[in-house]
Amino acid sequence: MRAPELLSPIEIKTRASGLKNWSVLEDHSLVAVFEFPDFANALEFTIKVGLISEEMQHHPEINLSWGKVALEITTNDRGGLTELDFSFAKRINGLIKANE
Repeated sequence: MRAPELLSPIEIKTRASGLKNWSVLEDHSLVAVFEFPDFANALEFTIKVGLISEEMQHHPEINLSWGKVALEITTNDRGGLTELDFSFAKRINGLIKANE
């Protein structure tokens, strides 16, 4: 499998403008914080994120706390953001939308 190409700052800005819940951190990673009514719901969401991560073979930094899950994603082997990061963020947004 060929490594994904790094996105330019303009490409990052364009993709990020249509991405709800996520922010770009220094043109290097995407970050998001999701809030839940309790720890159990936050944990359930984290498990679903983990399953998507394994399926995509693309793993975020995850911080789980009471009622909150913070995610940070980047393509480490490319040293920045690629289309893979935005695809991951869209999949995670799908989890949120399915639970609304």
